Amino acid sequence: MKYRGINHLAMVTGNMDATIRFWRDLIGMRLIYGFGKDGFRHYFFEIDEKNTLAFFEWEGAQSVEKKHHGVQFKGPIVFDHIAFGVESSEEAWLLKDKLEAAGFECSDVIDHVFIHSIYSFDPNGIPIEFCYEVEGYDIRKNPSLNDDNPSLAATEGAESQPEKWPEVTHPTPREERFVVR
Repeated sequence: MKYRGINHLAMVTGNMDATIRFWRDLIGMRLIYGFGKDGFRHYFFEIDEKNTLAFFEWEGAQSVEKKHHGVQFKGPIVFDHIAFGVESSEEAWLLKDKLEAAGFECSDVIDHVFIHSIYSFDPNGIPIEFCYEVEGYDIRKNPSLNDDNPSLAATEGAESQPEKWPEVTHPTPREERFVVR
């Protein structure tokens, strides 16, 4: 199986105009597709040539309470934050300056050894990170586990271990494969 990035992350907003102004106009992601009907919209922003960020607009949807990145939280939660890669330290600093000039709280640049990151929030309260890779570290070519107490599964290595799951014994026959609209 070869994955091709994240086709899209689907988020929710109660204010599509503020969302477009932030992601397209401030952050610089092109608005490449949108549709709407029956009380909602669904718009897509281009992250790169294969990955997009999408938002549903639902009437009555409210911004989430801000939860700072990486800080433990008790209660219902879906994810911690979205991290977007940028090409260089210059781009990260430019984004930091743009966010702060627009009145968005932004962290200092944080050193995570293999990446350097800044953290902020979009107008919906979604925690976001912009990071660039540190020269000399390529965790894709050289996976690294720097955990004092790693989980058992992590100690088994970086590569897929398909034998841990049952094999498919009854694949769907071609004549039964339908795409529903």
